Amino acid sequence: MLRSSTRRLQRAVGESLRSRVAGKDAADRAALIWDTPGERWFTPEDPVWKVHADASMFPGGVAALLLQMLHPMAMAGVAGHSGYRGDPWGRLQRTSTYLAATTFGTVDHAMTTIGHVRSIHARVRGKDAFGRPYRADDPHLLLWVHIAEVASFLRAYQAYSGSPLGPDEADRYVAQAGVPAGHLGVLDPPRSVAELEAALAAYRPELETTVAARDAARFLLVEPPLPAGARIGYWAIAAGGVSLLEPWARDLLDLPRSDLLARRLLAPIGRASTGTVRWAMAGVDRSAA
Repeated sequence: MLRSSTRRLQRAVGESLRSRVAGKDAADRAALIWDTPGERWFTPEDPVWKVHADASMFPGGVAALLLQMLHPMAMAGVAGHSGYRGDPWGRLQRTSTYLAATTFGTVDHAMTTIGHVRSIHARVRGKDAFGRPYRADDPHLLLWVHIAEVASFLRAYQAYSGSPLGPDEADRYVAQAGVPAGHLGVLDPPRSVAELEAALAAYRPELETTVAARDAARFLLVEPPLPAGARIGYWAIAAGGVSLLEPWARDLLDLPRSDLLARRLLAPIGRASTGTVRWAMAGVDRSAA
């Protein structure tokens, strides 16, 4: 009886998480991604498959969003065109679908998904907080978004998966993550961890905080659009995401800069919450989709 009740709880929590992240039609989209026969870019043995299928993507996604906010042009695009405040879960679900399609889906499905995103990017134009024009399909801006995601996902996997990639596997992950990015419009995406770190360092002079970034960080970390009962679990995941950021990035977002706090408090909370997510998602078929 206890085991049966535990399984029901596991499945209920897993389905709730999947519905939030992938949408109410997650099962249908999962079937399309996983069950459609055809050539795929990656296999379950590939590092990119392992990373993107792991529960560490939850805190990794939080870290990626926070890091991306520090480029004023990227932040302006999010604030002006993504609808993150009016439809935050919709934006998350679209991102989740993109990652699943381009990692686990057929090449045809991946390219169709990428083409759809490229058509949206082609229409997004504006000015950032300092009056500088930007466009979402600018390869330089696309590269920033890409490397912020890849670095955050990799750091999260290495910290919270329990089975970190070796150096060669980590390099392969970076290179494989660059395959769909190249089709999206990223020019010469990094192909190793060393190239990834060098690219991140090269963007540092362009990064600075803005009112919009602080507002978005507060929305993401302090006032998430969740029922009160779900906020504790979300905050635990978010704590893990914050711990993945470098001290300078936390400082720019008015978050605790202390590495000691990140290592001793935030990271253990992130590890525990990721383990809970992994347990819950194991009760749902095709949990990674």
